[in-house]
Amino acid sequence: MSHQLDDIVKLAVLAVGGQGGGVLNSWIVDLAESNGWAVQATSVAGVAQRTGATIYYIEMLPNAPDPQAPQPVFALAPAEQDVDILLAAEWMEAGRAMMRRFVTADRTVLIASSHRALAVLEKTAPADAIADDRAVLEAAEKMSARLVAFDMEEIAQQAGSVISASLFGALAGSGALPFPASSYEETIRKSGRGVEASLAAFQAARERAEKGGVDLPQPVKTAASAPRFADGPKRLLTRWQALEARITDMPAAVQKLAHAGLVKLVDYQDLDYGAAYLDQLAGLHDLDKAAGGADREWLFTQQAAKYLANALCYDDIIRVADLKSRAPRWQRIEEEMSARPENLLQVTEYVHPGAAEFISLMPAGLGRAIEKRPALVRFIDRRVNKGRRVRSDQIGGFLMFWMLGGLRGWRRKLLRHAVETAHIEGWLEAARSALAKDYDLAVAILRARRLIKGYSDTHTRGLGKFDKVMSGAGLLAGRKDAAEWTERLIRTALADPKGEELDGALQTVRSFATDGQA
Repeated sequence: MSHQLDDIVKLAVLAVGGQGGGVLNSWIVDLAESNGWAVQATSVAGVAQRTGATIYYIEMLPNAPDPQAPQPVFALAPAEQDVDILLAAEWMEAGRAMMRRFVTADRTVLIASSHRALAVLEKTAPADAIADDRAVLEAAEKMSARLVAFDMEEIAQQAGSVISASLFGALAGSGALPFPASSYEETIRKSGRGVEASLAAFQAARERAEKGGVDLPQPVKTAASAPRFADGPKRLLTRWQALEARITDMPAAVQKLAHAGLVKLVDYQDLDYGAAYLDQLAGLHDLDKAAGGADREWLFTQQAAKYLANALCYDDIIRVADLKSRAPRWQRIEEEMSARPENLLQVTEYVHPGAAEFISLMPAGLGRAIEKRPALVRFIDRRVNKGRRVRSDQIGGFLMFWMLGGLRGWRRKLLRHAVETAHIEGWLEAARSALAKDYDLAVAILRARRLIKGYSDTHTRGLGKFDKVMSGAGLLAGRKDAAEWTERLIRTALADPKGEELDGALQTVRSFATDGQA
């Protein structure tokens, strides 16, 4: 007597780095083997940096009663519409599994954690690119034979473990495999590491899965900004209070944004930088008054308060190094990694500066002189344009970042600041010129600044999109629908990583922009 193909249980686990997918895979294999089943496990590695999960695939079969029966030949990877149990260590991984047709309504038990871990594309997109959790929930309820979903990450954190233990517990509680809970627990004990914490997470998740029902996906958790309280020498506090007092002279609709901008700029640079921001904002507010901004709830000044602050806080090497060497960052890493006092935490930073970044740290005059000599730029690039891994948990690496961050006192004398200042002034001049004739277009021009973010290649791509949108706004000036089309260009640029759709939209603008008034 031998088993049939239909007797094979096919199980897939989708997990990314740090979620213990490999541990979970080994637990399931040990569980099956300890219960007398034949098992084969494979894995297909995903792409790093949260752009893809590793797929762990397991096929298992009860050992045939007849020792002479042919041994099963298992598959090496999951096939579409041919998975019995699918475990997803994050909510959107469940969505991707359904898109790959690993989940089918007639057979698949879908076990997924309802928490979110944002993918790189969700984080780096200029606009809000966070995927729709509810759409995944609706699809999961329709496409799976049974859905087990709750926040397994939170259960693991409360137990001091990782999500692999919670997933193992949810698998046990689902009853999808014919093994007793004691067998699961013994598998964890045999692993020998973090046993008590893993058992606590396993038990809590098993009990939650046995209750049934589905917990709705939770909103993405973002780091809450702690209240800011100014502290320091009396001399500096007095100056800070004077800057805050200037904000109270602005309209109520502007004050909150202006204060947030001031806090950001002083943290980024110093009190003088904050004062210069308020000077610029006051000048723009005067123009808003003359343009009838009071009847528009000072929308122009509101947008200026927001986007001017962001523009002045451009990301450069100094800023990146400053943030990497701050104490709150280390606290955040320790929390995310669930590090305990007895753990030794090692942090490796990957840095890849090119010639442009290196030259941008030079005094403005020297930097411009070097940029005019292409051979020298290429020579510098050959020397510095190399990926480096720096251990910031070690004194040497930390001091390097700390000293680079300390260069912010020189920032306003450097080439990068001169370039950014000139670009910001050109952007503001375009908004000022439009304000007297077309209030809505002026507001749209201010909003175009949201296209520029990040540093290095990310900054370059954003800058290219910004320049294209601004060229389109220039072509549209004088038309009644200029603001509407400029906003449309901005939306297209935000949703278009490659810029192809933006080029098409610009071509459309060029085709009618010279036809006169709409």
